[in-house]
Formats: sequence, C-alpha cells, structure tokens
Amino acid sequence: MNWISPRTLKRLGMLNMNKRNVDYIARYNERSSYPLVDNKLKTKLAVAEYGVKTPKLLQTVRHQHQISGFRDMARDLAGFAIKPAKGSGGKGITVITGRDGDSFVKASGTREGAPVLERHLTNILAGLYSLAGAPDVAIVESLVESDPSLARYSHQGVPDIRIVVFQGYPVMAMLRLATTASDGKANLHQGAVGVGLDIGTGKSLNAVQFNRPITLHPDTGLALGNINIDAWGEMLEMASRCYEATGLGYMGVDLVVDANEGPLLLELNARPGLAIQMANGRGLLPRLRAVEGLKRLHFTPRERADYAMETLSQL
Repeated sequence: MNWISPRTLKRLGMLNMNKRNVDYIARYNERSSYPLVDNKLKTKLAVAEYGVKTPKLLQTVRHQHQISGFRDMARDLAGFAIKPAKGSGGKGITVITGRDGDSFVKASGTREGAPVLERHLTNILAGLYSLAGAPDVAIVESLVESDPSLARYSHQGVPDIRIVVFQGYPVMAMLRLATTASDGKANLHQGAVGVGLDIGTGKSLNAVQFNRPITLHPDTGLALGNINIDAWGEMLEMASRCYEATGLGYMGVDLVVDANEGPLLLELNARPGLAIQMANGRGLLPRLRAVEGLKRLHFTPRERADYAMETLSQL
C-alpha cells in the first residue's frame, strides 16, 4: 500500500494490526475458544450442529497404526485432500485431483505413490505442520470440485471466499484466487489474487496482488471486474452462523463454492489478516464501529446477514 498516503488510509477507515489485536481480537475473542478454530477437526464437528456444511470427512488418523488403513480408504477415490488438523496458512495440505494407475495426481500435476502420502500422514502426526510442533491429527476430506463459474478465474487451485465476521455480522469479504506465484494456493502473502466483494451483492469491486492493484488475473488473463458470487445471502448467513458455533466475536470465515454441494466451510481463523481491506479499497473500521454502535443486536444469522447487505455495504 505504499502508493496510498497515511492521510488517505485514515480517511478510508483502515484498521491497523495493533488496533486489530487490542481492540478487536483481544477484546472480543475468548482465549478458551481458540482451540476450537485452530483445530480443523474440532471446527467441523462444532459448526455441523449449527447447519454449516463442510467437505465430507473420509478418514481421521490419530495414531501411527491407523495409517495402514489409508490405502483401502483411498482405493476407489479419484480425489481427496489430506490436512493437518492444527495446520495454519495452508501448510501441510495435500490435494489429490486424480489417479494414474497406482499413482495419485496432485493439483500441480505431479504424481505420488501411496508410500509418499503415508509418510506425509506420519509427518502430520509428528507435528511437522502444527503450531509449536505439537503432535497433530490428520484428516482426509472429500475433494472440493469448485463451481466452474469461479474455477475459471483461478490457476491450479480452488478459489475461496474470506468473510470477516464481527459479533456475528459479516462485515467485509473477498475472493482469493490462486496463481503460479502462490503455487496454486489461495494465500495472498504468497502471491494469490485478492478480489474485494461488495458485501451487499457479492459482486467484485477491486483486485490486488502483492498489495498492488490489478485488473486481469496474471495467469488466466481474465478480467476481474465483473465477477458475481451466486447465493450470496446464503453464504453470508452461513458465515454468521459460525458466531453461534464458536462464540468468537472477531474471526475470518473461509468458504468455497462446490459444484455439487454449494457453499462449504473450509476453516475459521481467529486472527484474520488485514489484506482484505486492500482488496476492497476501503477500511474495516467504519463497519466495525457501526456494529459496535447498535443499540440492539440482531438475534438470528439471517437478520445479521440482511443488515450487512442493506447497511454495511454503504460504509
């Protein structure tokens, strides 16, 4: 953001990291809720009780001896994803998109045998990808088949939608698109494209890569100014439901749109980054303060989603 002056940042209501940490994360997030969102398996089980769908759980590997069942489980599967339950930033996630004889084809096109994937499961259990290297659990989920209308914009990776939710209100959203630079992952720090989304309509606003504005995807060459997310109200309501499921007052909700299942929750983040403001071209503070200023909070996820679409989109 070195092309925008500090005065402009203040005028846009940009939330900085110190203020986010002190005034929102520390104030509104109970420490007791962190283990719930820092563990993908616990997240899946918790949100299911509130009607939030996630990719189907195929296998849970808690102990080394359970790895022997992996080959039988995966024998007839064309695709799946292996994830560390406590991994962060996409570390340790292996996505299989097809088969070539006895080999598994990764999203990048490389082929791996079953022994390689079994060693990966061992590494996950040993805590190679978890915070502080703590022992972990490996989960195997069904492969997300991205909706073609969104998949076309991404390069070798599933596009996802990050929604910042405050006190149960979806306040800002962006679409994240994988690139060659990001190695097929929807990680903005690694070079993925962030496309700001109008919280009222789900239509694209602006796009950035490495915090610099762009108009075309660097790999697909497609224009990023006319993207429209279907079932937008449903996605906002789903994100809002995660507030009841976790009790976290300030969080990032990461969703994907599956071609067959519709919107699915990928994961939750109790410390969502601030790049979403760059993608939207506006700051979080006016919307956060609007929610803080409400004299009576809305009771249902649907009401909160409607309020966000009708009111917060104007801020």
